[in-house]
Amino acid sequence: MRTAKYVATLALAAAALVACSEEPEESVAQPAPTVPTPTESRGATSTPGAAPDLNAPQQVASGLDVPWGLAFLPDGDALVAERETARILRVSPGGGRARQVYEVPGVDPGGEGGLLGLAVSPNYATDQYVYAYFTAESDNRVVRFKLDDQSRPEVIFDGISKASNHNGGRIAFGPDGMLYAGTGDAAERDSSQDPDDPNGKILRLTPDGDPAPGNPRPNSPIYSLGHRNVQGLAWDADGRLFATEFGQNRLDEVNLIQPGRNYGWPEVEGEGDTDGGRYTNPIVTWSTDEASPSGAAIAGNTLYVAALRGERLWAVPLTAGRAGEPRAFFVNRYGRLRTVAVAPDGALWLATSNRDGRGDVRAGDDRILRHPAQE
Repeated sequence: MRTAKYVATLALAAAALVACSEEPEESVAQPAPTVPTPTESRGATSTPGAAPDLNAPQQVASGLDVPWGLAFLPDGDALVAERETARILRVSPGGGRARQVYEVPGVDPGGEGGLLGLAVSPNYATDQYVYAYFTAESDNRVVRFKLDDQSRPEVIFDGISKASNHNGGRIAFGPDGMLYAGTGDAAERDSSQDPDDPNGKILRLTPDGDPAPGNPRPNSPIYSLGHRNVQGLAWDADGRLFATEFGQNRLDEVNLIQPGRNYGWPEVEGEGDTDGGRYTNPIVTWSTDEASPSGAAIAGNTLYVAALRGERLWAVPLTAGRAGEPRAFFVNRYGRLRTVAVAPDGALWLATSNRDGRGDVRAGDDRILRHPAQE
């Protein structure tokens, strides 16, 4: 069982911590993991070069109940997780009725918790696995299952503290074939700085849920720390990881994630004193009114960020990991935007979140819009 396994890994990580320097958050006990070139990528994080046509939206699904996770099957259909109902729906790029293909047992919705992120195995053609991050009765956890198998999902990682807010929830396979998970601090601020607590972190796991080889500390699942609430993960064509993060009262963030780095929460919100290099500043900040950033996706050289409170889609140009001036699209047009994802054909999919108790519900909500890649 993963809980006992993780207790053992924490003990080993704590032993390694004793031998580290006075600033262990910045120390890296092993070399950073090698990231394959785009041609070696296993497909889960491909970034097609064509920019999406944001002037040509196509509604592919409507009448959904708080869509949260969104991941693509090899044939181009999307799997969509409904936060409150625990249903997983299959949606075709050509539209038509969304159909239920699975219901995740054991989901305990409430506040910001419920059925959250989805990921499709990069080896789906052979293993048929779908992964989900959800809030259970006692914690947040990651499970895997097969759509044609209604037996109870396999828990591969649990023990992530839950709360009415700050549950994190985004999961995605990186170009290295490892599973990354963004967690929240579950309203316990100090957990973000605790190197043995999975909350307030980005985790890097094997597909079986073990700490991935090459992590900053051996036998620890923690890839980066000092996060408040991570709900967006995206890689560029060179394998760089970017993450979106909710601030508290002032500034939301986009961070360029590097293994072992400490991103400052709760000591720093947005840009601030890096304490002599101990903390890493974000590459983009917005006021919380403009953003509350959730999902993230990269197409070509642009990072797209779905904004909840800001009710807009942010487009951030990227050059060698540096951010240019962000541009806002769809301001107040569709309401709260939860998830953005790039499909295998290069189209940009966008999910609203107006039925989550904080939005103004429009006719047809919640919906998913598809923006095709430009010719």
